[in-house]
Amino acid sequence: MTAYLRPNATNPGLMERAAAATTSAGAGDANRLVALNASGKVDSTALPGGIGGRIEQIQASETLVAGDLVNIHNVGGRRVRKADASQATASRLAQGFVLAGIASGATGDVYLDGEEITGLTGLTPGTEYYLSGSAAGTFTATPPATAGHAVQSIGFATDTASIQFDPQFRYLA
Repeated sequence: MTAYLRPNATNPGLMERAAAATTSAGAGDANRLVALNASGKVDSTALPGGIGGRIEQIQASETLVAGDLVNIHNVGGRRVRKADASQATASRLAQGFVLAGIASGATGDVYLDGEEITGLTGLTPGTEYYLSGSAAGTFTATPPATAGHAVQSIGFATDTASIQFDPQFRYLA
């Protein structure tokens, strides 16, 4: 735990030890120092809006697991579902991803472009990855070749465990 000294709120003549924040929940964390997270980076929740990628709270219309690529749609309001390259007309392209599972009907963090998909294994640094046409919500190093499937790059591996999410629709196979 990273800590620092600050003036005591009730007795300004005394100092007290306070924990530095690795994430921020908003105004309740005002005036706290920021510490790097376990990845050695400043968490995006501690940054002002417009800096870095975007994270939005969106309700899931199906159960999502950590690492799923998701599509934002409007059925009974703004929702997310697993992205799927096999859907005709490219209607379920990846527009974000989740780092933690979200139960169907629950609301959770959806990471949009500019964020990094972490916690992966077996990636080849520098390799381009694509939305899968065979398993909804997943990615592959091989672009879909089945007629009518969307070919969408989701980004490049930055190391063996991370992809920089930068979705780009290429074409229909």
